[in-house]
Amino acid sequence: MLDAVSALLIDLDGVLYVEDEPVEGAVDAVRRLREGGFALRFVTNTTAYSRDRTLAKLSRLGFPVADREIVTPAGLAVRYCRERGYRRVALVMNDEVKRDFADLEESGERAQAVIVGDLGPAFGYDVLNHAFRCVMAGAELIALQKNRYWLRADGLSLDVGPFVAALEYATNRNAYVVGKPARGFFDQVLDALGAGSRAAAMVGDDIESDIGGALNAGLQAILVRTGKYREDEVRESGIEPSAVLDSIADLPELLTLPAEARNPGDPCTTLNTPSGSPASAYSSAIRFDAEGSRSEGLSTNALPAAIATGCIHIGTMTGKLNGVIPAHTPSGWRNEYASMSVET
Repeated sequence: MLDAVSALLIDLDGVLYVEDEPVEGAVDAVRRLREGGFALRFVTNTTAYSRDRTLAKLSRLGFPVADREIVTPAGLAVRYCRERGYRRVALVMNDEVKRDFADLEESGERAQAVIVGDLGPAFGYDVLNHAFRCVMAGAELIALQKNRYWLRADGLSLDVGPFVAALEYATNRNAYVVGKPARGFFDQVLDALGAGSRAAAMVGDDIESDIGGALNAGLQAILVRTGKYREDEVRESGIEPSAVLDSIADLPELLTLPAEARNPGDPCTTLNTPSGSPASAYSSAIRFDAEGSRSEGLSTNALPAAIATGCIHIGTMTGKLNGVIPAHTPSGWRNEYASMSVET
């Protein structure tokens, strides 16, 4: 169920792009969201690149983003260290990301905090052992993020989380996690926006960090089936997103659906219900022929969003719809039909 939204937190890698390729329709979707007046923040757990490089990449791929609109774990970590009075830190990350910590003093000795980001193939015994010794000597363990894995051009790859977990196990200390899914991450973003949690939604591809984290912080959460999305992991997680879309390209359509379509009183309401029912707006707005071609009303592109948010019960469908019906539908709904025929 999705309530009215005025602010959006949008993940980057896997939602807007994968490596150096924009997700199809993502550039246009962001443009339409801006035109729709939504307050946008582009939030990332990426710790492989500096803030400046991330901004440059967004611009190069066709996403003009202002500096104030991007939120990175590095910036939040610097703020946390200032609040805790930490000046000397051990930085476990690549040299590029270290630039974002210029306000702190990198020190291999007497470090007050160990901050762990992405080192990729450079992670190894010596690096982890040095971090281990600093923490055992009294430094606080700070993780820029704790994602299990991420999607690269050559496939799924280990993220920072497994290495943080190794340090936690060895030191018997819990890391302070700066990025998603930490509640503090979402609270700080909303505070800066001046937005309430129920008026905001997180858009992401990670069922744990993006969706679970947002829901725990009181936000709504929209899962997209791009990037690292895996249906089996969604099912096993037990986490129920507020909505599920094929990609961010479907988001503008979803957010402009009538309120009664976003919040159906009965998730099993069919399109041909009497006037005044939750689905009545669609019973007179959509007609498809047996082959799934639109003859009037809402486009077929909007149909998955309508289904995902509960305004269409797909158990009544017959005839071909050319694969428009999403593979993952709300629990308990009939999805054996990849087809429909609606008479109005």
